[in-house]
Order: sequence, then structure tokens, then C-alpha cells
Amino acid sequence: MRRSIALTLALIAVPATAMARDSLGMFESWGAFRDPATPRCYAIAQPRVRRGQQPKGFAAVGTWPRKRVRGQVHFRLSRPRADDAKVTLGVGDRRFALVAGQVDAWATDARADAAIVAAMRSATSMSVSTVGADGRGFADSYALRGAATAMDAAALGCAKLR
Repeated sequence: MRRSIALTLALIAVPATAMARDSLGMFESWGAFRDPATPRCYAIAQPRVRRGQQPKGFAAVGTWPRKRVRGQVHFRLSRPRADDAKVTLGVGDRRFALVAGQVDAWATDARADAAIVAAMRSATSMSVSTVGADGRGFADSYALRGAATAMDAAALGCAKLR
């Protein structure tokens, strides 16, 4: 329940252009949302944090029906990364190199998106690791319980949007 409230509060803080219009449900620590104005749908979660810390960053899997994009993975890192630092996603026993900006990271291509989503469906956790701008390594970890259901709800939410 606390994670649901934290996720909802975090989404309220997102600029209005990125706000979800319709909640499609909460599934453990993952939420599913639809924005018919764009149109787009996505499953989203915040990383695990220690008690008393505010969550920063997110993991999302999005669908944009007009662009014919499905299952696109996006990570907002919890803090800025070093300019030359590689970003790696670990899902279960699989590792994926990500393409990264200062605080965002994505799969290298649609094939990698599909492989990541498939791995997410069968794993219990994932983590995105890199080196921060301060030179210290860090990882954002996510529980994957509920992720498959949230991704399915988001995909269904956009099934009739064009």
C-alpha cells in the first residue's frame, strides 16, 4: 500500500504533459496507466529504497500505438551518471547493455526491448547499474512481482487507441 501511495505521489510530481490520464491498476509495486491524448500506455515502478528514503527514478515499459511501438523499456536513473560510464541492466541471470543519457537509459533497439521484457516476465528482480557523476557506483533495483500483469494491462489499455 505504501508503495502504491508513493508511486501515485511521484506521478503527481511529473509535469502535466507526462501525467497519466487513466489509471489501469496497481499490481504489487507496478502501476499501469493510459494517456489517450498522446495516445500511450505504460507500466511503471519506482526502485526499491531503504526505509526513510524518498524513491527517485523509475522503470517503465511503454506502448505508443500510433508509432507502432510496443514494449519499449525506459529507465530514469536515481541520480546522474558519469559521462563515460556504461549502464548495465541485470534481469535475473541476464545482462543487457543500455544506451544512456545523463539520467535516462533505454534498450539498444527493439530486439533488445523484447528480450528485456521477456526476461522481466520470468525474473523476480532487476537492477540498473552504473557509475554516478560523483565517481561512485550505484544500482537501482526493482521488484518484478506484478510487472508482467502491469505490462499486459498497459498493452490492453492501448489496444483500441490509434
